[in-house]
This record gives sequence, C-alpha cells and structure tokens, in this order.
Amino acid sequence: MTMPAFRLGLIGAGRMGRTHLRALADSDVVRVTAVAEPSEQGRAALDQPGIAVHAEVAAMLSAGGLDGVLVAAPSPLHLSLVEQLAAGGMPILCEKPCGVTAQQARQASAVAARSNVKLQVAYWRRFVPALQRLRQRIVAGELGELYFVASYQWDGEPPAVQFRTTSGGIFVDMGVHEFDQIRWLSGQEFTRIEPAIAAVSADPRVPGDAESAQVMCALSGGSTALVSLGRRFPLGDVCRVEVFGTRDAEEARFLWPPDADAVFMQALRNQVEAFAAWVRGGKAAGATADDAVAALEAAELASASLRD
Repeated sequence: MTMPAFRLGLIGAGRMGRTHLRALADSDVVRVTAVAEPSEQGRAALDQPGIAVHAEVAAMLSAGGLDGVLVAAPSPLHLSLVEQLAAGGMPILCEKPCGVTAQQARQASAVAARSNVKLQVAYWRRFVPALQRLRQRIVAGELGELYFVASYQWDGEPPAVQFRTTSGGIFVDMGVHEFDQIRWLSGQEFTRIEPAIAAVSADPRVPGDAESAQVMCALSGGSTALVSLGRRFPLGDVCRVEVFGTRDAEEARFLWPPDADAVFMQALRNQVEAFAAWVRGGKAAGATADDAVAALEAAELASASLRD
C-alpha cells in the first residue's frame, strides 16, 4: 500500500524557502501544502496550486492538515519559531544553524525535548551521496587513521549587506556547514581552533563579517582539520573536501560546476524526505540539535579568537 505524501508546511518564502520549493516540486514522498510568509511581496510570488499561503505562522498552524514544518526563515528567528512549533506539537526541520548562537541552539533543543517534538537541523551535506560514500569509507577504516580533513566552501558572490550584518558573520553563516561536516566525517570533536581573516576585500568591508577566513583545527582523535571560507569565487558556489589517512586519501568536489545546482537540489530533497521518514517512525538520518550546538560552539570559538 502506497503511503500518502507527507504534508509539509514551510515558514519563509525568501531565497532559501523558494529553493526548497523547487527541490521538492517533483517529490512523491513530500508535498508542500502550506507556506507562512509575512511579506506581502513574498506571498504574491507564491502562485502554486495546492499550496495555502498565510501571512502568519499561527494561521498556518490553525488551518491544520500538516505532518511537519520546515523553518526557512532568517536565522535570528529560528529559536522563537521552534518554540512556537513545539508548543503546537509539530515536528520541525529547521534550517541551519538553528539560531545564531550555541545558546539559542541549546534552548531550541531543550524546548523540543520538553514538548516531545522531533527536531532535525538542515545540514544538507549529510545527504550528498558522494559525502555519504566517503564517510562510509572512513568508518570502515579504508583510509586508515586520519591525518587531515580539509573542508572548503566558497560562494560565487556575497549575500546582501543587510544579511551579512545579522547572520552572525562568516563563521556562523558559512562555517557551521564545514564544522558540522568535519565532525560528521571524522567522528571527532574540536579541541583547538585557530582562525585567520584575509585582509583582501573586493567590496567595502562589512562590520562583523569578512570576505574570506580560514580556520586551523585540532581534533579529539589526533587529526587536524582546515576550514576554508570565501564569499567570492569566479566559478560560482563551490564546496569540496579532502581527507588524508594512513592508508588512503580522497578528494570530493561534491558541489562544483557544471552540476552543482543539481547536487544541491537533490540533497535538499533527500534531506526533507529523510525527515518525513523519521517523523513516520523511521531511523533518524539528519543532524540533531546537539550537532547544531557543536557547530555553533566551534563558530563562536573562531569568532572569539579573532576578537581576542
């Protein structure tokens, strides 16, 4: 017997929310049935059959008929939205970083636990097939003991200045992906973090943010790691990882032209479908709130080291 599609509510119809809508357009497992978006202009752009559009989250929840909700609103709103959804007993898939501080992520985790509500954080790298295969090789010992993990994320162009001033800076906005990816791949925790900011900037500097930053890390299992971040790259948005072990090494350019968009969209779809399976009683496959806390703690250490 075919199970009916998982009815997903979406909070936020900005850039990331619209990206999720495109990624899920052909899914037979998940169907977006409602969107909450406070902007009138944003709501007007959502002219899709079968999707109820609401100006407020409360109205979307009151309408009912949802199996879970995806939070794609700006990061400073994550905690308050998790609180609102948890109070309504609604399973939550929250876009990373689940708040802009580790304390906010801890609060989100505690709120979900008290309400007995499932909370997954949207670190989509965990659903990229190339990275899943790499992690399986590492877990199986095929690479041996790990010397070094290098994780790179370079965007085509910087986001709007307003976003950069409210998103927590490059380590929170971008770096949390790399910190989570390194923990997930290596199975190790961060024990030392030493960041450096590039003095080069193509645009006028944005207070509290940078166009490029690197972080050298020591890990709990004796390995070292590098996080490399950049807001401007001529080829567009790219991500790659390199892993060096005592037996073998591997490089994965998992987000790279010309198929970068297709990989990203498929990972987003895989992630939401895995969330739906978990809500329906399946095995958890995504990042937990505790994973979000660990990534934000690393980002905060990097930011604090620079201030010091």
